[in-house]
Amino acid sequence: MFSALLSQTSSSRKTFLSIHTFSKTCPNIHQKPCLINGANGDVYTYADVELTARRVASGLNKIGIQQGDVIMLFLPSSPEFVLAFLGASHRGAITTAANPFSTPAELAKHAKASKAKLLITQACYYEKVKDFSQENGVKIMCVDSAPDGCLHFSDLTQADENVMPQVDLHPDDVVALPYSSGTTGLPKGVMLTHKGLITSVAQQVDGENPNLYFHSEDVILTRVSIAPVVPPVMLAIAKSADLDKHDLSSVRMLKSGGAPLGKELEDTVRAKFPQARLGQHLLYDGKGIPSGGDQRKPIFEKELET
Repeated sequence: MFSALLSQTSSSRKTFLSIHTFSKTCPNIHQKPCLINGANGDVYTYADVELTARRVASGLNKIGIQQGDVIMLFLPSSPEFVLAFLGASHRGAITTAANPFSTPAELAKHAKASKAKLLITQACYYEKVKDFSQENGVKIMCVDSAPDGCLHFSDLTQADENVMPQVDLHPDDVVALPYSSGTTGLPKGVMLTHKGLITSVAQQVDGENPNLYFHSEDVILTRVSIAPVVPPVMLAIAKSADLDKHDLSSVRMLKSGGAPLGKELEDTVRAKFPQARLGQHLLYDGKGIPSGGDQRKPIFEKELET
C-alpha cells in the first residue's frame, strides 16, 4: 500500500492528486477497514468512505455549497468529521474546524472570519450558534437528532453520488482552513492546499510498513501500534490506575503534539510503555502550529536528552 503511495506521490509531480483521491492510488485496500467508530464498533471500509464522501459532496452541492465555499465543523472525533471533510474536498469546498467547547462568541467570530456557509455539529451544541445562524443566514446541520430548523447529516449521506457537477481542482487550491491559537495575536486562518496535505502524508512514510494497517480491534479492541495524542491525554495516561489491567504491548510509538511535555510527565509515561518510543512533534518554540500543515518530524526521547 505505502509503496504505491510513494510511487504515486513521486509521479504526482506531473499528475495532480487531490486529497480525496489519494487513497485510490493504493491497490487492493478497498475492503480493508478505514474508519472504526470506537463508540459503537461500526467499521467503514475504504470503499465505504469513498462512496459516502461522494454522496456527501453531492448533498453539499444540492444544498447550495459551491466550489471554494467554506464549511465549518465543530464535532468530536467521529466518522462524520472525516466524511464531511472528504466530501467537501470532492465538492471543491474548504473545511475549517472549531473546538466544540468554544464559547458562542468564539464560534461566531471563527465562522464569520472564515465566511462559513454551513455549520456541522451535534444537537447539544446547537444553541451556541443558533443566534449567529439566524442573524447571518448560515445553515446549521446536525449529525444526530436535529432541532427544528436544522438540516440533518443524512441529507448529505443519502444523496445520489452521481448527481454532481464536474469540479476542476488545482494542486494549490485550498482544502483546509485551520485557525491558529492566537498566542501572539488574533487567531488567523491558515490556507492548506491539496498538494500540501498530500506531501504531509507522504513524508511520514518510509517504504512498505504493514504495521500501519488497522486490524480488527483497538488496543483493548484494535491493538493500536501508533498513538498520536495531545498533552492532556498524556497526563490522563500517566495518572490512570487502569493501564495495568490491559495488554498494551502492541503500542510501539506514542506521539504528542500541540504543546511541550514536562520531563516528569515524559518519564512517567515512558515507564508505563517501556516498549514504545515517545516522541514530541515540536517546532522551534516547542509547540506545534497549524500553519505547518503537517506534524513535522517527531523528536524522540533520545534526541531530547542530547
